[in-house]
Amino acid sequence: MSILHIDSSILGDYSVSRALSAETVARQQALHPEANVQYRDLVRDPALHLSDKHIAAFQGAEVTEAALGEDLALGGAYIDDLFAADVIVIGAPMYNFSIPSQLKAWIDRVCVAGRTFQYGANGPEGLLPKGKKVFVVSSRGGFYTGESPAAFLEHQETYLKGVLGFIGLTDVTFIRAEGLSRGDEAKTTAIANAQALIASLS
Repeated sequence: MSILHIDSSILGDYSVSRALSAETVARQQALHPEANVQYRDLVRDPALHLSDKHIAAFQGAEVTEAALGEDLALGGAYIDDLFAADVIVIGAPMYNFSIPSQLKAWIDRVCVAGRTFQYGANGPEGLLPKGKKVFVVSSRGGFYTGESPAAFLEHQETYLKGVLGFIGLTDVTFIRAEGLSRGDEAKTTAIANAQALIASLS
């Protein structure tokens, strides 16, 4: 049993998504005491954003820069992480209606044609093995669900569900804490609701 734990919040110890992702991993470890955990902190150890040099390397160009070679190896390790994991926990706060750029950089490195997806006669096909479980810990300051007037600005959870499904990760559960900037009572309630969901996971 292998658990992949990914954090992307820039807020360190003040991060709600980091705290809740840690609780989610702890819950999975309680359910699966034999599990090992692979941890990736995308802020403390970030991948480079995609560049023309990356694309050239993907197409077979010689890699002459050590930093680029190291980064390409890191991207390969990210993909290996996904194939090895049975459970994937992603801490994903909302920044400016979407996800942190650090998490987007990770996505750009794991969405690789021929490795994690391919195009066939019926369109795109995810190549990650079936049966993997994903928990996305979503945190956001406002309200973007239901009849909220800000719902049309939500490009965080919808994007993650779509792109994860694209590579074959279709069993995704969102653990959401929203309204965190709407006062202490709203924040406390949001966190408590998310913790209750985590405790109920089986």
